[in-house]
Amino acid sequence: MSTQASALRKPIAITRNGMRLQHIVAFLVMVMPILGTITAIYLAIRNGIGLLEGGIFLFMYLVTMGGMTIGLHRYFAHRTFETGPRMRLLLAITGSMSTQGPLLSWVTIHRKHHAFSDRPGDPHSPHVHESRVFGMLNGLWHAHIGWMFTENSNDWSFSRDLMGDRQLFWVHRTYLYWVGLSFLLPAVLGGVITRTWYGAFLGFLWGGLLRCFIVNQASWCVGSVCHYFGSRRFDLDDHSANNYMVALFTMGEGLQNNHHAFPSAARHGMFWWEPDFSGNIIQLMNAVGLVWNTYHPTRDTMDRLRKAA
Repeated sequence: MSTQASALRKPIAITRNGMRLQHIVAFLVMVMPILGTITAIYLAIRNGIGLLEGGIFLFMYLVTMGGMTIGLHRYFAHRTFETGPRMRLLLAITGSMSTQGPLLSWVTIHRKHHAFSDRPGDPHSPHVHESRVFGMLNGLWHAHIGWMFTENSNDWSFSRDLMGDRQLFWVHRTYLYWVGLSFLLPAVLGGVITRTWYGAFLGFLWGGLLRCFIVNQASWCVGSVCHYFGSRRFDLDDHSANNYMVALFTMGEGLQNNHHAFPSAARHGMFWWEPDFSGNIIQLMNAVGLVWNTYHPTRDTMDRLRKAA
């Protein structure tokens, strides 16, 4: 068997034998940040919020949310721009640090979501999983959290274009190390800045656990809230909607109707006033030469797909 063929078989074996580990990791990613968030709120009420906690939280939020939105989503899943090997590695690592799942699994699930958007086969549609008893609530629960406890990433044909890349496959296999780094880095920053163990604890708490909770909840709202509530500028066959509140917290990902209309667009904000911080960062990266060949639909292209008034 060739080396490449062997590499392609490994993630399949990992998926078949690792569902229990996936469930454990998903459970920990939900529970531990909740406990950390409760602790952070208690300390904030008791002692207030200092520059250390706020600064480390904001830094880690931008790194990990940006890694997910710009890296995992707009680059790896949709190839909305091109970049070099060093930037590709950085995007893969920061995307993995967002604790949203291993790179190839994330891409597989997201591409399946677009292939079967709000139809049977969509891994996290709130509409496919509505029930007679709980109706909308059951669908929203599945789209927000429940889908993580099902086997969604076993069809590797959706990410086969990435599997032959040794560098990306290595990042995929070492996913738990990058998750660990996302908690270790803020702790180290807090300790170095204050030169105290308590500073390291605050860094871990705010830049690690609280940040993880906010990033996860905000990004999960894209699949749940943004397929139920919001405005729909473009006439599509799914229920994707633009929710500006979710867009603010997810650096533009909440503009789901725009994105589903033009998945290859590097910017989800179709107009200057739509909140898309990730799109703004990509524009800046393009201006300085870090990325290139970005795509944005023309006004005529958008007008052809707009809903009739």
